[in-house]
Amino acid sequence: MIAATVRYKLPPHIDHAACREHFHKIAPGFRQVKGLISKHFICSEGGWAGGVYQWKRLEDAKAFYSGPWLDGIVQRYGMQPQIEFYEVFAVTDNVGGTVELCNEQLTAI
Repeated sequence: MIAATVRYKLPPHIDHAACREHFHKIAPGFRQVKGLISKHFICSEGGWAGGVYQWKRLEDAKAFYSGPWLDGIVQRYGMQPQIEFYEVFAVTDNVGGTVELCNEQLTAI
């Protein structure tokens, strides 16, 4: 399992409220993304926004973060996003009442 963080600085014409409105509009579309387990749409008081993603496979994440998605981010926010990948070792799900220990070892991130 892979976690990824994606960050970009909001341009001056997109404030916190506009960011929230846009995220609410696009969130349902992420239900169709291949290999995506979950996405948290985030925005800080300092004007940075993006997402925290959980993926089944690194290949799915890398495929998604190229092409049309990347073009849309650059067009909307005027910068390349900062993307970091992490191998997930364990997940505690308090709502579901579970703890998942991830034993798959990735060869490279």
